[in-house]
Amino acid sequence: MARGKWVCSYKKTTLLVCFVNIAVALYVLRSLYGSLYIYSGNVSRNVVLYKPDQIKKMEESIQIRNAYKPVELIKWVNALEGEFSRDNVAVELPQHLKQKIIDEILQRLRGLNSSSTDNAKEREAVESWRKEKLKEVKLALVNGTSNSIIPHEEAGMLVRALESDWVVLCEEVGLWISDQVANEVHDDKPEGEEEFEEEVLPGRPLSPECHAELHTDYDGAAVRWGLTHHKDSAADCCQACVDHARHAKEGEKKCNIWVYCPSEFGCHSPDIYQHKHQECWLKYAEKPRINFKDRYSESYRNSHPSAPVIVPWVSGVVSS
Repeated sequence: MARGKWVCSYKKTTLLVCFVNIAVALYVLRSLYGSLYIYSGNVSRNVVLYKPDQIKKMEESIQIRNAYKPVELIKWVNALEGEFSRDNVAVELPQHLKQKIIDEILQRLRGLNSSSTDNAKEREAVESWRKEKLKEVKLALVNGTSNSIIPHEEAGMLVRALESDWVVLCEEVGLWISDQVANEVHDDKPEGEEEFEEEVLPGRPLSPECHAELHTDYDGAAVRWGLTHHKDSAADCCQACVDHARHAKEGEKKCNIWVYCPSEFGCHSPDIYQHKHQECWLKYAEKPRINFKDRYSESYRNSHPSAPVIVPWVSGVVSS
């Protein structure tokens, strides 16, 4: 009898627990349904209902705006914006075309006397190559792909690059071309005046104590890290080196070498950093030594494919 009562009480307890669970579940479902109903009611109350006359007035307003919309003027403006953007965006040459141009310019420069430092002759050689190449690619455009080894699409890009985008292309391959008038073409050179052969650096003129050397990269221990030290011009970079030497404390290394990047496309260096425009490195060396001068060697460029033809840096050893 005692065992039967225990079994009976166990069943009652189980039924009671189940009933409580069902009640809780129903209460939760009712709460969820109630909150959903309230949310849907709020949403329906937020909907704005317009009267027929209001809708008619809005449609008439839209029609009036569309009727007075300057469609032709908008078309002309869009066309002009498209032409302006095309005219001001430089042609991006494929890498194999850039490499071909670099190799051809380098081959033309090899024909000059390697010991010569005559910048005018180098400019003349590069300009001669540009004119010959431009004539070749224009002929390829006229003849078409069947009569030329230069594909029609590449010829069109080369014409644009060699004419309107020539300065940009020179910067990309590391070749500096100074802005000067070719007096021998116009025959307007004053009699007895010496030819201007030096390249012009942007910014104020450099003082004699800077001993600036174009296309030169000097070695030395950095006393001011150039990655975070930018100057507006090479003259400012030189002055920073002079000021550093004057204010250096006893026992500190005094700056006697400045190295500046004048190229807007940055300057190449055989390290892991990307050296940008206007970087100014202040260095010290007991016996200043040149890393690179004028042009990178062919063997160096073979091992460093990203290196340009011409050394882009400008450096100087300041007067002690």
